[in-house]
Amino acid sequence: MPHVLVIEDDLHTRLGLVQALTSADHATSSAATALAGLRAAIEHRPDLVLLDLTLPDLDGLELLPMLRAAVLDIAVIVVTADDEESRVIRVLDAGADDYLVKPFGFGTLLARVRAVLRRGEQIQTHRPTVVLGGLTIDLLARTAELDGRILPLSPKEFDLLAYMATRPGQVISKRELLAEVWRSPYSRADKTVDVHVSWLRRKLRESGRSPRYLHTIRGVGLRLDAPGS
Repeated sequence: MPHVLVIEDDLHTRLGLVQALTSADHATSSAATALAGLRAAIEHRPDLVLLDLTLPDLDGLELLPMLRAAVLDIAVIVVTADDEESRVIRVLDAGADDYLVKPFGFGTLLARVRAVLRRGEQIQTHRPTVVLGGLTIDLLARTAELDGRILPLSPKEFDLLAYMATRPGQVISKRELLAEVWRSPYSRADKTVDVHVSWLRRKLRESGRSPRYLHTIRGVGLRLDAPGS
């Protein structure tokens, strides 16, 4: 039975979320503040956290990396009243697995919870460590090394690298990456994937003109491969 921790300061909303999750056969716990939520995460080690961004003692985005550090393989769905695109991108780049904009229906909530938990199960079934040439990616510890040197990746850079690492040699479209890594609808004007690929290439010590690991297949997508493959 998956365990979901609800961190939400509004009592009415918190009780409603707990009731909906319990009715869907999830074990639940809840907290009204960021610090209480962090303590609950350490105590219960939940599979997933529903995290409100507006908390009385700490901003939800500040709490997010603390949760990741406390429970390595925890999944996080951020709940926000702000649907501004820049805010949503900031939330996802900070390492959230998904986001929900208030108000939302409980049916939508439960579908998102199922999807995020399903992705977590898929990661568990893959090799916990992927090695491609001098690149080593630990999917569970969320770390990556290049030639024995730890790569200073942001949460979303790691998500992008990990998603492609579980599909080595496979050409993956930008549409798929935007949908699966950012949980965002595709737009031809969206440069999110391009920007993060550029940042990731810089840390892999390569460029689009001289790729070693990340190869662009023009008009199709991207492929992650060991050098010389």
